[in-house]
Amino acid sequence: MSEAGRIALVTGAGTGIGQGIAAELGANGFKVAVHYNRSDAGAIRTKETIEQAGGTAMLVKANVSDQADIRHMVAQVAERWGGIDILVNNAALQLNIPLLEYTEADFDQVMHTNLKGYWQCIQAVVPYMKARGSGRIILISSVHGKRPTDFDPVYAMSKGGIRMLGRESAIELGRYGITVNTIEPGTVAVERLMPKEGRPFFSPEELERHQKAKRALTEKFPLGRVGQPYDVARLVRFIVSDESEFINGAAIRLDGGSMLL
Repeated sequence: MSEAGRIALVTGAGTGIGQGIAAELGANGFKVAVHYNRSDAGAIRTKETIEQAGGTAMLVKANVSDQADIRHMVAQVAERWGGIDILVNNAALQLNIPLLEYTEADFDQVMHTNLKGYWQCIQAVVPYMKARGSGRIILISSVHGKRPTDFDPVYAMSKGGIRMLGRESAIELGRYGITVNTIEPGTVAVERLMPKEGRPFFSPEELERHQKAKRALTEKFPLGRVGQPYDVARLVRFIVSDESEFINGAAIRLDGGSMLL
């Protein structure tokens, strides 16, 4: 099958990294199912961006911690377009709660979204990929799957689990022509992390503090900047291409070299 017209499901595509991935695939001829749960307005923007670039997109809403929702979402995509070729597992939750303050409910919420959700999305799409004899599954993890955080231990645990999920899935699914790879981004500047200087309710003092924080942050990165959603999106674009057919079970660190410091 040519890359043009391949069908991709991107979870968490209403904001940040997922939004960038969906837009990149849509601009390059892929049909993109834009998944969201609470980011309705963002998902609509993602779909509009794809269509303005001449691409094809649809919206699918689901709670990826719920198996019935996942199966319904996948069935919607397959019924509309005839199957699924690519799954990008990106939807995730980060609560930033210290270890001793986590409740059982908090723990379950993070793990059910970040790890159980990824596993169940894989289970849901694989029958459609097996029917085609090929498929690409990409798991968005984090450098914190390798290096502990000092702000959210359960988030880091979930990301470490995603790394192993990718390896185990790659072994089991390779026989069906399905590859599974993991991307481990470092810090990525998304809208919720980086306030816009032009917003009128920032005082001059607040803007100066923000600029100092930004300078301090970028000094920690060998390339002089943090990642952007398009950095992750371009790597996804390569992994789903025909040129990457022999890459399987890899965990690719995408952090501009920050793990070296």
